[in-house]
Amino acid sequence: MGLKWDGHTHTKFCYHGSSAPQELYLDRAIALGFERYTMSEHPPLPVDWVDDPILMESLAMPPEELPLYFQYAKEMKQKYQGRLEVTVGLELDYLPGNWEFTEQIVDRWQNDLEDVVYSVHYLPGKGGTRCIDYTPQDFREHLLTYYGTMERVVDEYFNQVEEAIALAAKLPMRVRMGHINLIRKFQRALPDIDEAQIKSRLSKVIPLLANGKVGIDVNTAGLRVETCGEPYVPEWFLAACRKQGVDCIYGSDAHKPEHLGTAWEWFAEQPQAKAATD
Repeated sequence: MGLKWDGHTHTKFCYHGSSAPQELYLDRAIALGFERYTMSEHPPLPVDWVDDPILMESLAMPPEELPLYFQYAKEMKQKYQGRLEVTVGLELDYLPGNWEFTEQIVDRWQNDLEDVVYSVHYLPGKGGTRCIDYTPQDFREHLLTYYGTMERVVDEYFNQVEEAIALAAKLPMRVRMGHINLIRKFQRALPDIDEAQIKSRLSKVIPLLANGKVGIDVNTAGLRVETCGEPYVPEWFLAACRKQGVDCIYGSDAHKPEHLGTAWEWFAEQPQAKAATD
């Protein structure tokens, strides 16, 4: 199985998560037998990135807190040295048309930044940029009405995933695509998504990941979401990625200490790369 590693977690700097001290997360990780733990908080977003002031405040930390986050993460890394390998990371957002904003963060912090989870959370929609994983009602009102059909929303989402992989491949640190099937978060509350379309689009992603040396965040958070009920990485896709040599890193996407370890057993039971080629 290799290293037991949770590669996608959040902290008290997450405004839609928990204010719990980091020690509660890290002590639980040790108790569950994890050997490596990545702190991957949301960095600041461009001003007025979404046209909803209340939502905007909850999505990411303000710019003045980013140095405090890095200081905090490095303190935890030092404090737990010898007990748990803590790596300092961010969950960067793919920001269509605003790569320069991301570049500035990476350039400023690349000496401290060990891990990047690169995620697609936003699509153009009614009224401007919309968050695809906010609520089913918001998705329906601002994305489904804008694109007309779920098929068109799904296609735009994966178009942006492909663009994000190309940019992720340029990053100088360890990088993986976050919750690549996040578009299914509200699948039980929205019109059906065509399975054949999902499989076709995900299949096209695999060589892009392999050629760009971009990994996958095997994100299990969908199992905690009533409207999803499944990991954000399908089993067939995980096996195919491993067969092509794509790094596949478990991610609980913990926003509370008790989220740590979500469905680790499922992940551990999936065929490894060698088995996938048999």
